[in-house]
Amino acid sequence: MKNLFYFFIVALFIISCTSTSKTIVNNKAKLPEGAVRIANDSLEYEIIIFDTGYDYYLKSIAKPEWYYSLNYLETRNRFYVTEWNIRAQNPLRYNAAIYGNVIDYDFNTKYGFEVNYKLFNYFKFVEYKYKQVF
Repeated sequence: MKNLFYFFIVALFIISCTSTSKTIVNNKAKLPEGAVRIANDSLEYEIIIFDTGYDYYLKSIAKPEWYYSLNYLETRNRFYVTEWNIRAQNPLRYNAAIYGNVIDYDFNTKYGFEVNYKLFNYFKFVEYKYKQVF
C-alpha cells in the first residue's frame, strides 16, 4: 500500500512536469474568477492580480480610462512603485500580507496605457481596501 502511494506521488509529479510546458506556451490561459491580468503582449510583460475585490473595484469604483492621461499614469506609477518596493523590502515594518512582492517596473520602458491604468488602479485599490496611505 505504501509503495502504491509513492508511485501515485511520482506519477503525479511527472504529469505536472509535462503539463507545465503546455501552460507556458499558452499564455492566454483562462484566469480564475476575480483575477485580473495586466499585460502588454508586445513587451512580454504580465501581472496577474488575485486580490479579491480588485476586479469589482476596477469595473465599478475606479475612474474611467478616459479620465487620465498616459503621462499622468506613468508619473504616478513611478511614485507608487517606488513606495511599494520600499514597503515590500521591509516586511518587519510593513504588512507582508499586503506588500508580498517587489514590482519590477522599469521607468524607461513604455508599457502602454492599459498596463499603466490597471497598475495605477491597483495601488488605488490597496489604498481603498487596506486603508494604506502612500
